[in-house]
Amino acid sequence: MQLSRFWRLRGLDGLGLMRARYVSHAFARHGHETFAVGVIQSGAEEIRFADGVERIGPGGLVLIGPEVVHTGVALTDDGWAYRVLYPSADLMSELAGTRGTPRFIERVVDDDRAARLVLRAHAATETEDRLTAETLMRRALAGLLRSYGGVPSAVPVRSSGGAFSERAREVLHERMTEPPGLEELAAEVGVGWSTLVRAFRDAYGLPPHAYLTQLRVRAACRLLERGIPPAEVAPMVGFYDQAHLSRHFRRLVGVPPGGYQQGGRIVQAPSPGSA
Repeated sequence: MQLSRFWRLRGLDGLGLMRARYVSHAFARHGHETFAVGVIQSGAEEIRFADGVERIGPGGLVLIGPEVVHTGVALTDDGWAYRVLYPSADLMSELAGTRGTPRFIERVVDDDRAARLVLRAHAATETEDRLTAETLMRRALAGLLRSYGGVPSAVPVRSSGGAFSERAREVLHERMTEPPGLEELAAEVGVGWSTLVRAFRDAYGLPPHAYLTQLRVRAACRLLERGIPPAEVAPMVGFYDQAHLSRHFRRLVGVPPGGYQQGGRIVQAPSPGSA
């Protein structure tokens, strides 16, 4: 059984929210343009990061920064249920009072009070007025940053590998719907294909083909939010058809394109008692 719902708010820089229960669903390796702050309500989830695996049970808080690549899968036969917030880097910088993007010094936290505040704020977006919901949300996120936030990370020194990986990334953005083959891409940036794959994964957490899929899904999100039907969105971002889009979209976002579109348009708050 997979039950999921996604929506956005008009305030808080269009903050995204999701509540879901997954049993057999497995998230592919992906990162978010935003932060991801989640609380497990029941069951248990296993999240794999580049440097290790975290297992989170009821009440556990997960704090993931922008572009941190990870997966997600049920740890038990019963799956897991959770609520997740997707605050933008700009919003978190404002709440932290920093110029750069803040970061969390821990990615899994056992803090009952903080978890309750996040759940209360999340639920308020479905049951309370905008003033109440935004106040609770700001309080919950600011509290997490005070307790578990760190100074913005320093910009890493760019290596030669980082330079050609960045150029390859630019090519994928420029030619998203008609990308070059791997050998052509490698030749275009002046390295062998195996060197490119290794360096690109080191730089962005994903090999070029997986990064391209994520790029297309993100572009699809923006088009869906504009109200363009999924069947039209698919070829616009480089997928063969709607089924191709749906398969990858759900593996990365957790909801089907139609469900995302229904909730992805910015609203003040869902009507009280809505499902």
